[in-house]
Amino acid sequence: MDLVAVDPSDETLLLDLLNTTPVVDGIVQDLLADPRASKAWMRTHGVITTKGEWAALRQARSVLQKVVRGEVGPKALKRFVEDVRLRPIAAADGLDWRLDVDGGATGAARAVLAWDALRISSPGRLRPCANSECRLFLIDRSKPNTARWCSMAICGNRMKARRHYRRARTGGDV
Repeated sequence: MDLVAVDPSDETLLLDLLNTTPVVDGIVQDLLADPRASKAWMRTHGVITTKGEWAALRQARSVLQKVVRGEVGPKALKRFVEDVRLRPIAAADGLDWRLDVDGGATGAARAVLAWDALRISSPGRLRPCANSECRLFLIDRSKPNTARWCSMAICGNRMKARRHYRRARTGGDV
């Protein structure tokens, strides 16, 4: 049975979490490296700002990046959802689901559940940028599912310019 118990903010949390290791001037950055600097990021995404949450988010990010890149299988995510319970809450228009996590790693669990919801509802649409020098990820929302770059203005433009330059230099199609 496929159960999707996330909301749009969880999808935003997932993509923003995956993209916290950008390459800047050829060097991989970690936007969550410093616990103090991470607090604002965590608050913005509705994650409690504890050391345990911070550590779990960084661990989940690493595993999620590997899963999305196809380097490891989804079973590697098990530890982030082992202690998760979804509790139905009756609401005016149906059921809402409350996420309960023993040990308090709610942010990591939300990100993993958002990944699974995308796997179910939009298979293959969460992927790494096609620019091999970029470490960012994208959710392809295009109808034909053909988006390749995290940003057409940045990576897409760079890749197209490189292809054009190679063609111009070699005098043929590359």
